[in-house]
Amino acid sequence: MNGTELVTGIGELTTHDESSERLHDAALVIGEGRILWIGPAAQAPAADRRTDVDGRAVLPGWVDTHTHLVFGGDRSAEFEARMAGRAYAAGGINTTVAATRAAPEEQLVATARNLRHEAETQGTTFLETKTGYGLDVASEERSARAAANVADVVTFLGAHIVPAGMDRRAYIDLVTGPMLTAALPYVQFIDAFCETGAFDVEEAREVLLAGRAAGLGLRVHGNQLGFSGGVRLAVELGAASVDHCNYLEPADIDALAAGTTVATLLPACDLSTRQPFPPARQLLDAGVVIALATNCNPGTSYTTSMPLCVATAVLQMGLSVGEAVWAATRGAARSLGRDRGADAVGSLFVGGRADLQVLNAPSISHLAYRVGVPLTAAVWRKGVRVD
Repeated sequence: MNGTELVTGIGELTTHDESSERLHDAALVIGEGRILWIGPAAQAPAADRRTDVDGRAVLPGWVDTHTHLVFGGDRSAEFEARMAGRAYAAGGINTTVAATRAAPEEQLVATARNLRHEAETQGTTFLETKTGYGLDVASEERSARAAANVADVVTFLGAHIVPAGMDRRAYIDLVTGPMLTAALPYVQFIDAFCETGAFDVEEAREVLLAGRAAGLGLRVHGNQLGFSGGVRLAVELGAASVDHCNYLEPADIDALAAGTTVATLLPACDLSTRQPFPPARQLLDAGVVIALATNCNPGTSYTTSMPLCVATAVLQMGLSVGEAVWAATRGAARSLGRDRGADAVGSLFVGGRADLQVLNAPSISHLAYRVGVPLTAAVWRKGVRVD
């Protein structure tokens, strides 16, 4: 729909621009996919349409920077076994690899689109997703193409695990050579799972440097199951983000604080795998930039709910509501290099993208205060209301 739209009657407006203040009795005007005006509701200019949110809270749309939406099959049996006491191990990914290779590409796209829409109806307006369930050249290329049809940012994760029956050295050569070349037209980042059962530090470094040489940004799965060295590798290479961060030594926190790498925490995954939560409070107090993401995938975190992640970060990880919401919006945007400029996401400012959500609540505090209650009342993505 063309023209301008006034969103007024905002009881509490969280912008996450350069100020962390929440505005009250506010309004904003949307036009051509952008924010055209922000200010007191009593001073709002005229617009072609008017939407009164009747005292509800408005905030930026969630920025989900770690998902695995392109997959086939189901791992509910593995989940039940884990809940019965079996420990999580990286090798379970092979189940999804087999199902993904067997699925038609149109089915992979349809599954990813359904999950994206599910995320949007809970306030997510910008989303990254990864390959990593094909693990051969044809399947990774197909996964990257499917992901590019659905996500805003795509990450190549050929280095997820070494697939069953494949020689380790031969597989790394495949990932850094033909597989990377095949995925390259569709992706912006490269990632490596630096963990016991996946890839060690030197193997992950080789993969990441190959991606950098091809022009890709760097992301790392690190320190999920133990002190894998992935966090310090990410900082050493200047990766945009290191994700999981469950097991951190003081030197890891110091390295993150001294570097530019964002620590992306995945609380829904920690609930599902019964891993200890990352030391989020220590990270923030040390000056580390953190992000929150869902890690939506069929094995360890089959949820698209950023509100769940925010609530868990508050209730279990020691963050304030404001800190958790910032981490799920502007902090997450920083991990993608999208927190500043005209194409920034995760914040609301005049001239910026109109990615916003309305809560069926008067304040963002209700995201944790009313945990588990669906509070998303309305969502706009690039100025268009999500159906």
